[in-house]
Amino acid sequence: MKTTSEIRSDFIEFFRSKGHTVVPSAPLVPANDPTLLFTNSGMVQFKNVFLGSEKPAYARAVDVQRCLRAGGKHNDLDQVGYTARHHTFFEMLGNWSFGDYFKKDAILWAWELLTQVWKLSPERLLVTVYHTDDEAFDIWHRVIGLPTERIVRIGDNKGAPYASDNFWQMADTGPCGPCTEIFYDHGEDVPGGPPGSPDEDGDRYIEIWNNVFMQFDRQPDGSLAPLPAPCVDTGMGLERMAAVLQHVHSNYEIDIFRHLIGVAAKLTHRSDLDNKSLRVISDHIRACSFLVTDGVLPSNEGRGYVLRRIIRRAIRHIWKLDGLSPDGTFWKMVAPLVEVMSDAYPELAAKRELVERALKAEEVAFAQTLEAGMQRLDGYLSRHHGRIDGEQLFQLHDTYGCPPDLIADIVREREGAQLEPSAMEDYERLMAGQRDRARAAGKFGNATTLPAELAAQLPPTGFLGYDALFADGLEVLVILRDGRPVNAIEAGDEAVVILDRTPFYAESGGQVGDAGALDAQGLRFTVRDTLKFAGQFHGHVGVLQAGRLSRGDRLAGSVDAERRAATVLNHSATHLLHAALRRVLGEHVTQKGSLVAPDRLRFDFAHFQAITPAELAEIERQVNAEIRSNHSVDTHHMDMQEALDFGALALFGEKYGDRVRVLRMGEASTELCGGTHVSRTGDIGLFKMLSEGGVSAGVRRIEAVTGQVALDYVAGELQRLDEAARLVGSPRSEVADKLRAVLDKQRRLERELESFKAKAASGAASDLASGAVDVDGIRVVAARLEGIDAKSLRDAVDRLKQQLVDAVVVLAGVHDGKASLIAGVSGAALGRVKAGDLLAEVARQIGGKAGGRPDMAQGGGDDGPALQSALAGVVDVVRERIAAAGV
Repeated sequence: MKTTSEIRSDFIEFFRSKGHTVVPSAPLVPANDPTLLFTNSGMVQFKNVFLGSEKPAYARAVDVQRCLRAGGKHNDLDQVGYTARHHTFFEMLGNWSFGDYFKKDAILWAWELLTQVWKLSPERLLVTVYHTDDEAFDIWHRVIGLPTERIVRIGDNKGAPYASDNFWQMADTGPCGPCTEIFYDHGEDVPGGPPGSPDEDGDRYIEIWNNVFMQFDRQPDGSLAPLPAPCVDTGMGLERMAAVLQHVHSNYEIDIFRHLIGVAAKLTHRSDLDNKSLRVISDHIRACSFLVTDGVLPSNEGRGYVLRRIIRRAIRHIWKLDGLSPDGTFWKMVAPLVEVMSDAYPELAAKRELVERALKAEEVAFAQTLEAGMQRLDGYLSRHHGRIDGEQLFQLHDTYGCPPDLIADIVREREGAQLEPSAMEDYERLMAGQRDRARAAGKFGNATTLPAELAAQLPPTGFLGYDALFADGLEVLVILRDGRPVNAIEAGDEAVVILDRTPFYAESGGQVGDAGALDAQGLRFTVRDTLKFAGQFHGHVGVLQAGRLSRGDRLAGSVDAERRAATVLNHSATHLLHAALRRVLGEHVTQKGSLVAPDRLRFDFAHFQAITPAELAEIERQVNAEIRSNHSVDTHHMDMQEALDFGALALFGEKYGDRVRVLRMGEASTELCGGTHVSRTGDIGLFKMLSEGGVSAGVRRIEAVTGQVALDYVAGELQRLDEAARLVGSPRSEVADKLRAVLDKQRRLERELESFKAKAASGAASDLASGAVDVDGIRVVAARLEGIDAKSLRDAVDRLKQQLVDAVVVLAGVHDGKASLIAGVSGAALGRVKAGDLLAEVARQIGGKAGGRPDMAQGGGDDGPALQSALAGVVDVVRERIAAAGV
């Protein structure tokens, strides 16, 4: 029986023997691609290759890609644990041809691997082809020898041309083509029919391999134009293939999941290994661990929000099985996962501590509210006959952090329970306000893109900006206006200009894009920003100030030198800061994002507790020590593996090619970076932190300044210190002691003042008690007190209630034209007069509001004649209430 690890290795080695280059798995966070939430298929890292904007150094590739489908368009979260083959995290085996081999070789090799290497019975295999793809049909029948009854033609069964399960397309336009899928027959004892039949949704025939033949470019009018270099994109689910080769029907019975489910059962004290909750836990630990490994941490927005949902779903299933441990349980699944998957993914073992800490922190935090949320849900279900509406979903999420998919899971498991038909729609409406930020962060569709036909034709922009801030003879290749290519623009037009070469740095790796100007005789284009298109084209964003700009024109480019110089200082400082953070706080610190602008730098990093003032001081001291050391800043170009062996640190969210740029600053920092930097660390001058704080669970942020901006900041701080010294009448060196003495004196005076106020309130209460009006045995006091604060007012009411016993008291304290109102009811008056109702009547008359309990209420309004009138009427109102009570 083949283990999952052996199957993974077999696949790689088989295609290596066929001349394929082994490509490592891309992270779950697509590099430089905001159009996708997660890497959800094997082709994601090759998307620019298929679009024609990226030219790889190889024509054949093989990989095992980690994938996640738990958010956005591809979201399998609700099915995970309840079916045999749905997962949030899965591995996709793929072999790729970029204009090299095509249908015949792809089909022959797939058949060879399945039937000769893995020894699957040919009689167990069935294939599908697109209904017009006679070429693929003939290869299967005439070359492979598959009987025609085991080759199923799949047509356009979705009401539109090429809308078929066997016709793949990247988007509404662009590369596309037919595909042929290979199915495994689990046998007659499993219900279900072959693909294309009415019973195709059964489990008997399971797709194990999809060969996509990208041979067309779909045009905006729907027509298909042949691609000049057809490509092959194949995908095989590793978990599905393991189930077949290990002779089990469910993916959750393969070796990896047997191990994880066994550990989960021990941790939750269960013996039923078929329990669906154990499946959920074992699936979700893979998704969560790899997300954290790839730089995602739990948060309330974007990718972090999806991770939080997955963690909470797993925790809910742990709670369902065994309750929640104060120390947490879910994070303890990381170690067994490392045991079975770190050979293929060593980064999982390297970041084990980070993953455990992130999951444990989230689990402990959620456990505090989950129990209360479940009790509230039980109450809803019992009071509303097992039905949950949108408002209840909203309250469970808003108050207890239980997302709607988790509630839907629970409702599905409860006999007789269900969501109201409009529940999700109503929930979304109620959550809209609070989800604005999350939606804004989750709009992964606003990427800077080029039309595919342009990207395929353009050469990558030659970047000259490492060595020069000026260059001439730059050819205009593309002009984009409103996102569409045009031949020319006139003065006043805003546009994006792409040149063959440029000294302008395009926004990337946190560093902002350059600004400046593009000039020619009688022409000036002001560049306000420079963006990177498809990872390799520099787009100059700005407005044509004068002249007419046409494709083919030659221009001179001038970068704003002062702006670039200030940006460079901050970028180099982030490298020194990153290194200092790792030395002071630990190797678990990883960059989570950055902003490198001319006026400041912002650096986000993974760390799970507040940083102490002493640690911050040491970090700043170390950065400035490296600056004073004046290390040379050296750049090296080398292969990726060579760079990693050299000690280079790769940054989160970046995509690196086969050849990478390594930046070394003495012995302090070695990182992969394509940004612009100082020549020596001493050029930075000074590094000064402005702030440090948490931005989300497990993520901290430091903001800082460098160079002249830092010197100006320090000068400003000294000016403020001098002003403070002048105000307290002491030299700079004694300001702290003098302020401490002033504050001690202030606190002493405040205590004395509070004592005087308490005595004043006591005296006022005694005076007012003697003037209380008797109403049917109830003593009533209503009075206005000048210059008394809210606390003293409450004390006076409490004293009057104690002295008068059966009492109704309404007091108004006035200050600066406003009245604070306090009402108290005690003794026999309780049940006959309600403080809140009484005070609301008084407040209404002075243009204010009030509310509270039957025995105590507070409110406010305007001072003036109306207040005196309202207080004078309190006795009559009390008399009416007592009479109405009839006691």
